[in-house]
Amino acid sequence: MLTVDIKNLLNRLTPHCTSALEGAAGLCVSRTHYEVTVEHLLAKLLEEPQGDLPLVLRQFEIDPAVVQHALEQTVERLHTGNGGKPVFSPLLIQWFQDAWLISSIDLADDRIRSGALLAALLAKPLQLAEGRYVDTLRPIGRDALFKQFAGIVQGSVENSAPGERPIREEALQVGTTALTKFCTDFTGKAEAGEIDPVFGRDREVSQMIDILARRRKNNPIVVGEAGVGKTAVVEGLALRIVQGDVPDILRDVAILGLDMGLLQAGAGVKGEFENRLKSVISEIKASPKPIILFIDEAHTLIGAGAQAGGGDAANLLKPALARGELRTVAATTWSEYKKYFEKDAALARRFQPVKVEEPSEQQCGVMMRGVVPSLENHHNVRILDEGVAAAVKLSHRYLPDRQLPDKAVSVLDTACARLALGQSSIPPALEDATRSLDDIEVQIRVLNRETALGADHGERLQQLAATMQKTKAQL
Repeated sequence: MLTVDIKNLLNRLTPHCTSALEGAAGLCVSRTHYEVTVEHLLAKLLEEPQGDLPLVLRQFEIDPAVVQHALEQTVERLHTGNGGKPVFSPLLIQWFQDAWLISSIDLADDRIRSGALLAALLAKPLQLAEGRYVDTLRPIGRDALFKQFAGIVQGSVENSAPGERPIREEALQVGTTALTKFCTDFTGKAEAGEIDPVFGRDREVSQMIDILARRRKNNPIVVGEAGVGKTAVVEGLALRIVQGDVPDILRDVAILGLDMGLLQAGAGVKGEFENRLKSVISEIKASPKPIILFIDEAHTLIGAGAQAGGGDAANLLKPALARGELRTVAATTWSEYKKYFEKDAALARRFQPVKVEEPSEQQCGVMMRGVVPSLENHHNVRILDEGVAAAVKLSHRYLPDRQLPDKAVSVLDTACARLALGQSSIPPALEDATRSLDDIEVQIRVLNRETALGADHGERLQQLAATMQKTKAQL
């Protein structure tokens, strides 16, 4: 059995299942059994007539009392004589793990319901069940259960429990869940005008198109230092696809960016990460519309599953990449490419490098003019061509640790922000003069109060009055 974090699994149970598990432990202690088993928990889950389990049984015309009686017979045959605390049986932990995979992948739920537990039991009846009670569950078809699940459990107490998230029927439809949950549609963003125009990278985009048009090993990897615009090259390809400026083989292709953070988030149970990634791959293969998968920071593939309860993500992708079934565009830096990809010859052979060099000042100026309209709209200022040239020249001269065009965009963006703030706020000189007047007024007020008590501050008051008059004249 796979090693899992038991505490993590138990935290995923719904309140109804948690209460039933506590009851199952109590039943185990009262019978002096050595292990809390699948049968103990099933018996307790059946006691709530409005839980998922009884509702499913009645939907498939199975009498819960018959199943309860069969479970009781199985429990009676368990070994007794334990005077200490019982432990969870390995089969029970395996059951929870399988149910969690079904909940997160098939039901798109972040908790383990009793309905998911039943589905896991139906998937592996010979492995998880230790009694003949499983014969009473045979009328339940697993595919039919998934298809009707949302309707069957509509009135379940597990829906109304605090913190529960209702099951979405659309999430149960195969072919939509993984791609919408873990990917970003670059071509969709390009159609919506959410991607800035890309200039100066025609050579790199054309090289990517040449590689993608191959039958096998059609996976470009964009390699360059941080800030040279690797993602912009992929965005440029998405813009070309939307505009129809690509060969016929790439027309009507969608570019989806895989979010490795979302893919790993919450995948603490061993095996869940692989299931998520496999579901993404299978949905891409089954999609009627051709899909190109974009993986930014591709070096995170190496050992990604090991960090999130599973195997190496790169090993899962290798077969599909080699056969050309999964067209992938990756992006990484030179240091990460040498550290991870060059050491894995099998992975390196599946990707064809596309070098993205830092542009010259002249090339960067062309690229910068593509982002000027979006900066002008965002800051509500006008950017002159000499401002663009100055941003490129000065950033190249005084920021040697960063790369063009990223540092030039940062400088120009900062200048626009400062100008926009200056237009909508009080000028610094005026603000300083106003605060100086406030300080003088406070001093005069204090000195006048002391003068009323007999102090002599005449000379100081005259100086403050002269300073106030001079400051007001400046305003």
